[in-house]
Amino acid sequence: MSPLRWTTKSTRRLASELTRAGHRVSADTVAGLLREEGFSLQGNAKTIGGAQHPDRDAQFRYINERAKEFQAVGNPVVSVDTKKKELVGNYKNAGLEWHRAGDPVRVRTHDFPDAELGKAIPYGIYDLTADTGWVSVGTDHDTAAFAVSSVRRWWHAAGRTAYPHARRLLITADAGGSNGYRTRAWKFELAALAVETGTEITVCHFPPGTSKWNRIEHRLFSHIAMNWRGRPLTSHDVIVNSIAATTTRTGLTTRAELDTAFYATGVRISDGQLKALPLDVHDWHGEWNYTLRPEEHRRDGIPPIPPQHEPGPGRVWLTHTPPSPASRRSNGTCWSPSWRWPAQPSGKKTSPSGEAATDTKIPAAGLYTGRRPGLTLVDRLLATILYQRFKLPQIVITPLFAVTPVTLNRAISQTRRLLHDIGHTIEPSSTHLAILVELTSLATHLSIPTPEIKTASY
Repeated sequence: MSPLRWTTKSTRRLASELTRAGHRVSADTVAGLLREEGFSLQGNAKTIGGAQHPDRDAQFRYINERAKEFQAVGNPVVSVDTKKKELVGNYKNAGLEWHRAGDPVRVRTHDFPDAELGKAIPYGIYDLTADTGWVSVGTDHDTAAFAVSSVRRWWHAAGRTAYPHARRLLITADAGGSNGYRTRAWKFELAALAVETGTEITVCHFPPGTSKWNRIEHRLFSHIAMNWRGRPLTSHDVIVNSIAATTTRTGLTTRAELDTAFYATGVRISDGQLKALPLDVHDWHGEWNYTLRPEEHRRDGIPPIPPQHEPGPGRVWLTHTPPSPASRRSNGTCWSPSWRWPAQPSGKKTSPSGEAATDTKIPAAGLYTGRRPGLTLVDRLLATILYQRFKLPQIVITPLFAVTPVTLNRAISQTRRLLHDIGHTIEPSSTHLAILVELTSLATHLSIPTPEIKTASY
C-alpha cells in the first residue's frame, strides 16, 4: 500500500484524533477552540503575481497619455481581447436564473464538446469613448487573422460611422495571445487593415502579467457573463443574441456577429515580410508600442482568391459528369448536370412567391481580408447535395472540404436557404450513403476517377 495518506482536517476528524490521544472532546468544541484562536475556513487567494516588469507602471501611464491624445482630437480608442471559449450545446453554465422552484433547466452531466457544434470564440472590441462593445463570435481558431478580422468587422459596421473623420486608431491589447506583441501575424494583418481603411493604426500593449487591467474585461466581458449566467449556450445564435442583448444602466450597448470563416493555424510570417511592413516603433518600449502606416508593402505569401464558381482543390471529381446517360438517369447522383448555380447570381434574389429574399453574402477571401480562402460557392453546393441527396452525415463530409464541422454546418444551412429562395429543391436519392468509402465506390461505379481522401478529423 502507498505510504501517502490524505485527511480532510475537518472538526469531526480532529475531535476523533484528539479522543484517541486521550482528550475526549466534541467536534463543536474543536470548532469553538479554533475560532477562539483566530482560525476560520478559507479558500485559496490569488494574490501572488508573476515577475513584474520594472517599467510596468510607466507603460500604463504611457497608454493613458496616448488614449487622452487620441480622444482629444476625435480619434477612436478601443480595447480588444478574446473572451473565454465557450462550449456550444446543452451544457451547464455557471450562475442562477429565476425558474419555478424544483424546475431547473436540465443540462448534460458531462462537458464533452459536441463534434458538430464545437466551441464559440468571442473576440471583443470595446470603444472606450462611446462605451459600446462589438463581439465577433468565431467558430474555428483564435488566430491573429481572426482577431484582425474582428477589428475589421467592427470598423466597417460601427467604427467608421461613429468616427467619420478619423485618420488614426489606437488599439490597446494584452501582451500575449492572438493579439500579442510577439505575434508577427498580428502586425502583418493590421498592416493590411491599415491599407484597406486608409487609417494609421497605433497599438499599445499592456505589460506582461497585467491582462486583468484590460478595460474590456471590466466594461464588456463581465457584463456579458452576467447577462447569460445560468443559461445553457445551446447554439451559436443563442450566444450571439445573448451578447447583443447586453446593456448596462450607464449606457453600454453591444453588437455581435457570427464569424464562420476558417482561420488556418501555424501561419508563419518571414523576416522579409516583417521588415517590409510600414511599421514605426515608438521611442518608449518599441516592442510594446508601435504604429502601422497605411502604405502599400510586400504582399507575397498570401493565399490566392479561389474562383467562386469552381470547386476547391481536390474536389473537381465531385463535379464530373458520368459518361453513361443511363447511369445518370438510374442513379440520380450529385454528378448529374441537372444542378447548377444561377449563371450570374446577384445580391438580390426573388423567392417563388415573388417577394425579395434575404441577401446572401459571399465571404471575402484572399489578399488582406483577415481570413484564409475557404469554401467556394460550388463547394457549398456540393456539400449540401451530398448531405441532402445521399444523407451523408456532415461529420463524414467534413474531411472532403478541409473545414471544421461547425463551418460546414453553417455553409450547408446558408446554401439550403439560398436554394429555397430561388425555388430549387434537391431531391433525395434512393441511394443513401453512410461513409466516404461508399461515396468513392459509387463514383468508381460511374467511371469517375477519385483521389485519395484524407480522413483526418477537424
